[in-house]
Amino acid sequence: MKRIIFFGLLFSFLGLKAQEQATISGELKKWHKVTLDFVGPEVSESDEFNPFFNYRLNVNFTHSESGKSYMVPGYFAADGDAANSSATSGQVWRVHFAPDEVGVWAYEVQFRKGKWVAVSDRDTPGVSGEFMDGAKGQFMIEASDKTGRDFRAKGRLDYVGGQYLQFQETKDYFLKQGPDAPENFLSYVDFDGTFHNDGHKDHLVKKWEAHLVDWKEGDPTWQGGKGKAIIGAMNYLAEKKLNSVSFLTMNIVGDDQNVFPYVDYDTYDRFDVSKLDQWEILFEHADRLGLFLHFKTMEMENQGLLDHGGVGAYTKLYYRELIARYSHHLALNWNMCEENGDWVKNHKTPPQFKYERLSMAGYFHDHDPYQHHIVIHNGNMFEDILGSNSMYTGLSIQTHHEDFHLVHPWVIEWRNKSVEAGKPWAIAVDEPGDAQHSLMPDKDDPSHDVARKNALWGGMMAGAWGLEWYFGYKHDHSDLTCEDYRSRDAFWDQCVIALDFFNSLPFWEMQPADQLIDNGNYVFAKPGEIYVVYFKTGEKSKLDLSAAQGELEGRWFNPRSGDYLKKTIKVKGGSSVELTGPKKDDDQDWTLLLTKK
Repeated sequence: MKRIIFFGLLFSFLGLKAQEQATISGELKKWHKVTLDFVGPEVSESDEFNPFFNYRLNVNFTHSESGKSYMVPGYFAADGDAANSSATSGQVWRVHFAPDEVGVWAYEVQFRKGKWVAVSDRDTPGVSGEFMDGAKGQFMIEASDKTGRDFRAKGRLDYVGGQYLQFQETKDYFLKQGPDAPENFLSYVDFDGTFHNDGHKDHLVKKWEAHLVDWKEGDPTWQGGKGKAIIGAMNYLAEKKLNSVSFLTMNIVGDDQNVFPYVDYDTYDRFDVSKLDQWEILFEHADRLGLFLHFKTMEMENQGLLDHGGVGAYTKLYYRELIARYSHHLALNWNMCEENGDWVKNHKTPPQFKYERLSMAGYFHDHDPYQHHIVIHNGNMFEDILGSNSMYTGLSIQTHHEDFHLVHPWVIEWRNKSVEAGKPWAIAVDEPGDAQHSLMPDKDDPSHDVARKNALWGGMMAGAWGLEWYFGYKHDHSDLTCEDYRSRDAFWDQCVIALDFFNSLPFWEMQPADQLIDNGNYVFAKPGEIYVVYFKTGEKSKLDLSAAQGELEGRWFNPRSGDYLKKTIKVKGGSSVELTGPKKDDDQDWTLLLTKK
C-alpha cells in the first residue's frame, strides 16, 4: 500500500495522472516483444461510438543513443486478458514493440479521438483522447539470451535490396520450406467467435485432433487448456525442421468463409478482440519455434469486399489492426492478396473497377513500423508493380500445371524482370502445381518424384528463396480439409534435404545459369568458383566451365536421401566438359556440387 501511495504522490508531483503511465510487460531484451498497456476509456466492441474507428493510439519509441525512432500503432485490448476471459469490453489499450537496440528506449504516447481518426494520416486528427495522451516514459533493453531456431536469437528478417531476406542480428540469409495449405489454417474450433455456427460452411471448422499428440507440457494454451491441437500442429512442423506456415486472415465470401478478424461475418469495422488475442498466442509460439508467418490478407473471392477493392477506410482499418497486433513478429511477410486479379477477369468487372495493387503495398510500407517483406500472388501477373517506385519487395508465385513445369522458368523470368526494372525482388513459389493435385498425400504419391524435380529443386535452382506447398482438392487433407500435416510426412523430409543442401552454400551470391548446360538440366552458380548442377536423369550433358580456371572437384549428392556419394570427380575449367550421372543406367535425379580447389 505504501508503494502505491508513493507512486501516486510521485505522479501528482510530476503533474501526471497514474493511469497515464504504461504497464510494461515481456522480457525487456533485444528482439523480444515488449508490451505497453494503458488505462484508457472504457469501451466495448459494440459501442455506438465505434472504438476501432474513432480512437487512435500511436506510440513513438526512440533509442536514446542512436536516435532511431519507430511510430507503432496500438489497439483496444478489452480487459487486457481477452484470450482467456473472452471479454468484449474494458479499458486496456495496448501496443507491442520489438526493440532492435540494447540500451534505453523512450516512449511518447499520442491518443486521439474523433470520427474515423484511426484511419487518418494527419498528425493530430480529431481531439485529444485524454487519458494517456502525451504520456512519456522509458525502459532499458538488454541483449537477448535466445539460441537455436528461436527467431529472437536471429533478429528481424528484412528485405535488404536483394533476392534473399536477411536476419539482422546474425546476418544470415533465410530459405523457407513449409505448407501453403490449408489456407483456412485459422478456422479452428478453439478460437472464439461466431464463425462456428453462423451458417457459413461451418462443416469446415477444424479440430486438428491428429496433432493433439504433438502438444508438449509447458506449451501455451488458453481458457484452461484450449488450443493444444493447433499448437501441436505448429510443433510438428518445427520438429520436421520446416520453417514456415501460411494462412489467410480473412476469407469472407471465399472458399472457407470461417476466418475473419471481425465480430461476425457481416461486420467489417469491429474486431473480435479475444479471437485476435488467441491468434497472437499461436503466432508467438511460432516465433519461438522458428516458423516464418505468411499473412495472406485477402483472397481472390473477397479482394473487392472492402471499399470495392480500393484502399479506403475499411481496408485501412483492417490493415491497421493487423499491423498493430502482429507487426512485432520478426519473420513474416504481408501478402496483399492470394490470386489477385482473377476475380476481375472471371466476373467481367467493369474497367473502372481497379484493384489498387500499388496502394495496398504503399499502405503497409508507410504504416508497418518495421517495413516487413511485402508480396502479392497471381492471378494477374506483375508488370504493373515492377520498379523502384513500387513498395513490393517480392512475389508469391502460383503455377497451374500438374507437373510443376512452370516453377523454374517463372522464378527466373521474374527475378530477371525485377532486376531490369531497378528493384530486385525476393521471390517465393507459394502454390506450385495445379488446384486438383499439386502436392499429393504420401499414400497417393509415395516418392513425390515430379514435385521434387520440377518444383522443389526447380524452384531453388532458379533462385527462389523458398516454397510453400498447396494440397490439391481431389485428395484427402486438401487445401480446405487438411487437419493432419503428417499426410505429407515423407515429402517434408525431401524439403529439409534441399534446405540443408542450399544452406551449406553461399546461395545469396549465386545465380541461376541454365545457359551453361544442355538437356534441360539446371545450373545454379557463382561462376568460376561454385557450380551446382541438377540432373533430372543421369543422361549425358555438356557443362560450360569456360569461366572457371584450374581444377574443380565434384561431389555427387542424392536429393532423395540427403547423402553424398564417397566417390569424387575432378574436372578442368576453361572449356566445356561432358558429364553423366554417377550410376550407370540410372534415371533418377542427382545433384553435382563443383567447387574450385
